[in-house]
Amino acid sequence: MRLILAILLPFVVFFTIGRPFQGILCLVLQLTLIGWIPAAIWAVFALSQYKTDQKIRKALAQ
Repeated sequence: MRLILAILLPFVVFFTIGRPFQGILCLVLQLTLIGWIPAAIWAVFALSQYKTDQKIRKALAQ
């Protein structure tokens, strides 16, 4: 679900993963038509980093 959000509304993903400042920057970037593609790529990358961080925390907790 977050991956679809990362493509359609990139700035929302940053708010869902707890990075509001980056979400605001992404929104500014997304407001231009040319900036939409880099914003979507940035959101997908940040989402993958978030998932990796969660897996590492889970592995260290065990």
